[in-house]
Amino acid sequence: MKKNVVMPSLKENMKEGVLCAWLKEEGEAYKKGDVLFEVETEKVVSQVKADSDGVIVKKFAEEGDSVDVNAIVAEVSEN
Repeated sequence: MKKNVVMPSLKENMKEGVLCAWLKEEGEAYKKGDVLFEVETEKVVSQVKADSDGVIVKKFAEEGDSVDVNAIVAEVSEN
């Protein structure tokens, strides 16, 4: 089943974050709990983990992009 991964709200009043690093590539499988990408907000870097097993199908945001909260950053296929 395909699912969208969105930019999470990591703190109260967060409107956007910088996607500073992808740790998984398109076509790469991952397990629940693996870190998919890192987000920087006000000089703090947070890791965003997968909530289920799957594969990255397509990325919609690149490293360095400023992404609004709840905007789609990737499409995944869950196992």
